[in-house]
Amino acid sequence: MNAGIIGVGKYVPEQVVTNFDLEQKIDTNDEWIRTRTGIEERRIAPDNQNTSDLAFEAAKQALEDAQISADQVGLILVATVTPDQPFPSVACQIQEKLGAVNASAMDVAAACAGFIYALATAKQFVESNTYKYVLVVGAEKLSKIVNWEDRNTAVLFGDGACAVLVGGVSEGRGILSIELGADGTGGKHLLMNEFDHIAMNGREVFKFAVRQMGESAVSVLDKAGLTKEDVDFLIPHQANIRIMEASRERLELPEEKLSKRIHKYGNTSSASIGIALKDELDDGKIKDDDILVLVGFGGGLTWGAATIKWGK
Repeated sequence: MNAGIIGVGKYVPEQVVTNFDLEQKIDTNDEWIRTRTGIEERRIAPDNQNTSDLAFEAAKQALEDAQISADQVGLILVATVTPDQPFPSVACQIQEKLGAVNASAMDVAAACAGFIYALATAKQFVESNTYKYVLVVGAEKLSKIVNWEDRNTAVLFGDGACAVLVGGVSEGRGILSIELGADGTGGKHLLMNEFDHIAMNGREVFKFAVRQMGESAVSVLDKAGLTKEDVDFLIPHQANIRIMEASRERLELPEEKLSKRIHKYGNTSSASIGIALKDELDDGKIKDDDILVLVGFGGGLTWGAATIKWGK
C-alpha cells in the first residue's frame, strides 16, 4: 500500500500583528523586517487559546476534507514544541476533542522539522498496515515563548496549526521518499533558554539552513528516483525568504514553483509547511500527479524532506 495525504486542514488565530504594530513595541521597522525575512505580518493567539485548540481546528478540517470520521483514525501524531503542558500530550487532548476513541496518540518534538518527522512516521504505520488512517498535526503557539524585547527573534514567529490525514492512495501516488536527519552538536544555536524563551544564533542557523535545505531536497528526490526537472512545486519551511530562495535556486526552479506564504504568517515552526500546502491547494496551484518537495529544518538541529506525487 502506498501512503499519501488524503485530507488537509489549517487554522490560524484571528489577530493579525503587522510589522508596523511591532514598530510601536520594539526597536525595529517594517523595511528592516521585510528585507531580511520576507515577513509582513503574523497571527498571534490570545491567552485563552492554547496549542491544542489550534490543533483541534486544523484536525477537524483535515478529517472533513478526507470525509473520514474521527473514530476511523488509528493514530494521532502532533508535532509541536509548545504543548499546553508537558502532559497530557497535545495528541491526547485533540483525541478527546475529536472523539477519536480508537486512536493512539503521541507528540513529536523536532521543532520546525517536526511535521516532516511526523509525516515520515505516519507513512511507516500506514504502509505496514498497522493503521489505516494516521492524523498528522503541526501546531504551535510560539508567541508564548518569544522574548518580545528581543528584536532579532520577536519579529520572526507566529502561531498556527496544520493537519493532514495520511492513508492509502492509488499506485504511483503518495509519499514517494523521505529524508530525515539531525545534528545534536548544533543544538546550542537554536534552543529554549533558561528564561523559557527562544534563543537563536541567527548567523549559524542561517548558514546551516541554506546548506541543509538544498542538500535535503536533492537527496530526497534522488531517493525517489527523480531529478530536479521533475519537480512541479517546492514547499519549504517558511522561516526566511532568503533561505527559501536558496533552496529554490539549488533545485534550479522558476519562482512560480516556490511556495511563499511567509509574508502572511511568519515562522510557525512545525505548522508552516502544512499551512503553506493548504493555501497552495486552495489557490489551485497543486494538481493531481504534481511532484512536490516538502523540506524543513529546525532546532535540534533537525531537518527533513519528503517527495510526494499528489493525488488519491
